[in-house]
Amino acid sequence: MKVRLLAATAAAVLLPAGAVAPAAAAAPTATTPPTAPATAAGAPAQPCPRAPAPKVSRPPRPSPPPAVTEDRMVGGPALATAGLVVPAGVAAPPALTATSWLVADLDTGQVLGGCGPHEYGTPASVQKLLLAATMLPRLDPKQVVTVVDEDLDIEPGSSAVGLVPGGRYPIETVWLGLLLQSGNEAANLLARLGGGAEGRAGGVRAMNEYARRLGARQTHAVTPSGLDGAGQFTSAYDLALIARVCFADATFRRYALTERTRIPAQPARKARGFEIQNENQLIYHYPGALGGKTGFTDLARHTYVGAAERNGRRLVVTLLGAEPRPARGWEQGAALLDWGFSLPRDAAVGRLVEPGELDDLASPAPAGTGDPRPAAVSGPVDDGSVGRWWGVALGGAGVLLLGGLLWQRAIRRRVR
Repeated sequence: MKVRLLAATAAAVLLPAGAVAPAAAAAPTATTPPTAPATAAGAPAQPCPRAPAPKVSRPPRPSPPPAVTEDRMVGGPALATAGLVVPAGVAAPPALTATSWLVADLDTGQVLGGCGPHEYGTPASVQKLLLAATMLPRLDPKQVVTVVDEDLDIEPGSSAVGLVPGGRYPIETVWLGLLLQSGNEAANLLARLGGGAEGRAGGVRAMNEYARRLGARQTHAVTPSGLDGAGQFTSAYDLALIARVCFADATFRRYALTERTRIPAQPARKARGFEIQNENQLIYHYPGALGGKTGFTDLARHTYVGAAERNGRRLVVTLLGAEPRPARGWEQGAALLDWGFSLPRDAAVGRLVEPGELDDLASPAPAGTGDPRPAAVSGPVDDGSVGRWWGVALGGAGVLLLGGLLWQRAIRRRVR
């Protein structure tokens, strides 16, 4: 099979807020020849604009899996940076406290810019989007299900919607509890139902399998809710792949924009009904908001995924490792959305790969996860031998110039 790396890319520079990057050649699209910039060997990454954040006490961050070069190049070589990557000739993005972020077009798949888009991060509750992407097609929203004690096995004090053991709820109500109130017991229940005979463990397995299908090679789920677990990681790029699938689902979009709903009473359990509200402030304060998901743990800090539509254009933002001051996670997401909507429609530094695009190659699992993962190589697949395109960086004055180097080698097709 022949694999071509076709990524929309552009030169990237860092400038003070409000400044404009120098003009450069127009970014190629996913159908142009596979020439793209990459960070020059040994060249330092361009730092991302950072907002001052207060110092906080948090647990030691776990060591991420070893970096896999092919995984960091998914979507285009320009994305394989720990620093800033933005199109040339555009205003600098806002300064944030997030350690990594990405802005992409939900419809075209163009990546408009990012900060360490393939850097490992801890997801917290934005991992519930992977649960939704995996399980929404599997579960009948009208089915009434019973909560069991196992579903309530969550960290004390963590977010819960208030489902009671032995309570019977429509699955749609459970989804709303998951997405509006970030109910961890709702996540356990949905994973258990979708996991079949394996229960919750089968649900988590299905989440990881679906992440690989989407091309989210840096994502490994340990818990369905996003509660911290050893070896659990994701990246800003992977979250955008997952969010794109979610926002393509009309049912998800309806849930994500629901402002409030009522959790029904459980007379047999002597539990009253009550109302819950959507915690994602973007839907109340940002014109054109489509919804999203908030997340927080002491380890992950604040994480966020949000989307909005303006003038027929739908953008999604993902961010990891943010602090809530001077701006909360959703406010930082809103600032990135404003920046993204200000860019020309053809501005891009890479692209979101399509589901199944990377299925034919495999790479080793991250250390400690025990999860064999297919390799990350971007591009459409044809018949024949396998080719791999690697970007050759031409550094200078912080500008990434277009360049490319091609070589081929034959390998046997590996079937998962």
